[in-house]
Amino acid sequence: MSLYESLISKIENKEAVIGVVGLGYVGLPLAVEKAKAGFKVIGFDVQQRRVDQVNQGINYIGDVVDEELAEIVKSGQFVATTDYARIAEVDAVAICVPTPLDVYQQPDTSYVESSSNEISKYAHEGMLVVLESTTYPGTTEEIVRPALEAKGLVTGETVFIAYSPERVDPGNKQFKTKNTPKVVGGITENCTKVASTLYRNVLEGDVYEVSSPAIAEMEKIFENTFRHINIALANEMAILCDKMGIDVWEVIDAAKTKPYGFMAFYPGPGLGGHCIPIDPFYLTYKAREYNYHTRLIELAGEINNGMPEFVVNRMMHILNEDGKALRGSKITVLGVAYKKDIDDVRESPVLNILTLLDKQGASFTVVDPYVKSFRSCDRVVETVELTEDLLKDSDLVLITTDHSDFNYEMIAQHSPVIFDTRNAMQGVEKPNKYVKL
Repeated sequence: MSLYESLISKIENKEAVIGVVGLGYVGLPLAVEKAKAGFKVIGFDVQQRRVDQVNQGINYIGDVVDEELAEIVKSGQFVATTDYARIAEVDAVAICVPTPLDVYQQPDTSYVESSSNEISKYAHEGMLVVLESTTYPGTTEEIVRPALEAKGLVTGETVFIAYSPERVDPGNKQFKTKNTPKVVGGITENCTKVASTLYRNVLEGDVYEVSSPAIAEMEKIFENTFRHINIALANEMAILCDKMGIDVWEVIDAAKTKPYGFMAFYPGPGLGGHCIPIDPFYLTYKAREYNYHTRLIELAGEINNGMPEFVVNRMMHILNEDGKALRGSKITVLGVAYKKDIDDVRESPVLNILTLLDKQGASFTVVDPYVKSFRSCDRVVETVELTEDLLKDSDLVLITTDHSDFNYEMIAQHSPVIFDTRNAMQGVEKPNKYVKL
């Protein structure tokens, strides 16, 4: 039996031991699903605190069910470690580490590089390695493959390498890791088949095979660039509608009645999260290698990145109408998470808004039922409870995240001025001074 056939057999019989490198928003849910599917799973992370929490059955990711994590840890089906030497025990490993931008807006692939190098130290024949981190086309071939082949392994024969982009939408009630379709592209046909077999034995969603890792890498960036550009269009429409005295939200509601040719995207205070604000710039970076300038993507980035400043300027005008300056005003900010009903503040546009408010001399208080504290303006900011007195004492209440937990009737009743950047109060009786983005 060949190594390819042996690995396929191990996977189908649930005898394969699976490794997951990176136990964050992507890696932990994936590790849990693999363990629930009947595989022995070893999770790897450089943060000792995360490893300790997992091994105690303590969950720290919103999309993971607390009881499910506790159960698979207690049964011994899932264990976490900082010791990469245990890679030698696994038959397949998924790399789910961050791929941020550096201070120059250039891709930072250092986490992928270090993970690949650590895996290569303990890699063995008959092993599958899948990169899941979002990155530019060519990363799997340029970083992961050389690291493993330096060990003397032969891609497609003694080691199987593929790319399968993560598709995680924190807070989505309908689509989770388990039922979201998966795209898989291996370096060789055997690589694709081994990776696809693993995912089909773990997930309920369809597994769609493509011809190469580069196709899968580009597909992922295209997904998020599509959203990035269309959100920019919605934001630009919001700016124009404001100048023209038109309600952009009503415009979008009317447009989406068309049953074809239109997909509704909505404006907001800016982009946040680990994907949409970052991924398109991986593509613009790679495009320079081919002497191509991605004008539309970069323009969309300018529009989206400019929304926090637009929001603060609007606040100035709203306060001016009541004879107040932004400097010295008390601003209550409702929501710091980048989207509703989650605790994730990564790349949240609210952080930029707070920085601008601080520079303008405004004082702010932040309310977020999902976030206890966060870092902004060179300090740790503690969130507070939403109360009637807090609202009444505000010069302006700014809604930046449309959490379901907020009592919008109370907000409407006790806030002197409301600036709603999310159309969160749709259907709620509005106060006299209510402004929408």
